[in-house]
Amino acid sequence: MTRPTAPIELLGHEARLATPAPMPEGFLELLATDCPTVTAVDATADASRDWWPLSMHWALAGQVLQRAAVVASPTTTEQVSAVMRRCNDARVPVTPAGGRSGVVGASVPVFGGVLLDLTSMQGIQSVDATSGLVAVWAGTFGPDLEAELRQQHGLTVGHYPQSFDIATVGGWVACRGAGQYSTRYGKIEQMVAGVEVVMADGSVVMTGGFPAGAQGPDLTQMFLGSEGTLGVITRVLLKAHPLPATEQRAAYAFDTFEAGLEACRRILRRGATPAVLRLYDAPESQRGQGADGTYCVLLVLDEGDAHIVNAAMNVVSEECAGARLLGDELVEKWMHHRNDTSALQALTRKGFVVDTLEIAAPWAALDRVFHDVRTAMLAVPHARSSTCHLSHSYLDGACLYFTFAATPPAEEVEATYVALWDAGSRAVLAAGGNLSHHHGVGLNRSRFIAEALGSSLPVLQAVKDALDPHGILNPGKMGLRSPFGEVQWP
Repeated sequence: MTRPTAPIELLGHEARLATPAPMPEGFLELLATDCPTVTAVDATADASRDWWPLSMHWALAGQVLQRAAVVASPTTTEQVSAVMRRCNDARVPVTPAGGRSGVVGASVPVFGGVLLDLTSMQGIQSVDATSGLVAVWAGTFGPDLEAELRQQHGLTVGHYPQSFDIATVGGWVACRGAGQYSTRYGKIEQMVAGVEVVMADGSVVMTGGFPAGAQGPDLTQMFLGSEGTLGVITRVLLKAHPLPATEQRAAYAFDTFEAGLEACRRILRRGATPAVLRLYDAPESQRGQGADGTYCVLLVLDEGDAHIVNAAMNVVSEECAGARLLGDELVEKWMHHRNDTSALQALTRKGFVVDTLEIAAPWAALDRVFHDVRTAMLAVPHARSSTCHLSHSYLDGACLYFTFAATPPAEEVEATYVALWDAGSRAVLAAGGNLSHHHGVGLNRSRFIAEALGSSLPVLQAVKDALDPHGILNPGKMGLRSPFGEVQWP
C-alpha cells in the first residue's frame, strides 16, 4: 500500500500554535472502536504537516505548526461515517488528509483534534469501459491508478500534476488540482463525474454520475475545491480516455515572454488544445531549458488520435511562425525532470526561502500580472529572484506560475516568506488575476480570501454553516469562521 511521502526530515514535535482544542474524556478510546487510530507523539506530529515550504523550515527546527491529538485511519466509507458522527457529537475538529502533498498548509490540523488519514482507502472500485467511467477510492495515489487503468483497461485519466507520485485522487479533487496535460484533458473539475462525500454528521451522499444535467445546481462542483471544509470525499467517479494512439512534440524560441503569450492565446482561440503548452520566461529558460538568457522557450506536446494531434500541431506551427524552431529533445528533457522536487529540500536546508505562486487570469490581464508580480516580489527585502512560466492554457486565459526565492537572516525567514506572499498575491489580485489556479487556499492563502471572493464569501460561509453547523470540518481554512477561535498565523 502506498503511503504519504515526508517533505523533509522532522527533527522534533514541538507545536508552534497555542493549546489545541481539548479532547472530551474517554473520546480517544471510543474513537478507536470506530477505526484504527494512532496517538504516539512522533506519528501524530509527522502526519500533521504537508509540503508547505515554510513548514519545512519549522521541521528542521524541530517544530510543526500544530499537532493532531490522534490519527484515525479508516478503511471504509462506513468507518469514515462513524468517525464523523462521533466527532460531530463531541464537537471535535477533523482535518481530512491524503498524500499530504499540498503546499499551502491545507492538511495542517490548526486546532488539533483528529487527523483523518484517508490513504488506507485505496484502489479502483469499478470500471465502465464503455462509458469511460472509473470509480476510485479517495486515498489512491496517482501512479497506482494510472498503472492499473493502462495495463488492465487500456484507459487513462490524463491527470499528471507535478505531485503525481505523492498525491491522492481525493487530494486532486479537494484542492481543484491541475495536471501538466490539462490543456488536452482539462483540470480535475472537468474529469470528475461524481463524488461520494461523508458529511459532518456522518451521513453519506453521492453526487453526479451523469454526463450532463439540468436538475438544479451541480452539487459535485460544490465539493470540488472545498478542501475538506464541507465534507470528506471518500470515493470519486472519474472520466477516462482511451490510451493515446500517437504523440508529437515541438519547441520554439521567442524573443520575449509577451510574444510567446500572444502565440499561446492565438493557438487556444483557434480551438487547438495541445496537451502541453509551457512557456518559460528568459531566466527559467536559461535555468531549466539550457537557453542563454536572451530568449523564452515554449514546449509543446500533444497526444491522442492522429488526426486531432496533426491538426493541433499544425495550428501551433502556424501561430509560432515568427519564432525560432528548437529541437524537440527539450521536451524529452522536461519529461524526465518535470516532477523533481529535490531542489526545494536542498535550498531549504541552506536557509533559502523558496516557494511558488500559481494563479490564473484572462488573456487580456496576463501581461500586467507577469510584470507586476515580479516587480512586487523583487521589492521585498532579501528577495533574490522571481521568475515565471505559463503552465496551463484555456480559451479565455491561462495560468502563470511564479517561482521566487530569498535569502533572509535566519531570524527573518518567516517574516520574509509572509512579505513575499503578501506582495505577490495582492499584485495578482490588483492586476486582474485570481487567488489560486490549482494549489488551493489552505492556511497560507486564507488571509487573502475576502479580497479574492468579495461579496461571494458570505455565500460560501452560508453553505459551510448549513452543511457543518458545528464547524468541525477542517476549521481555520479557506478564510471561514471557526468555533475554535482565530488561527494564530501569520
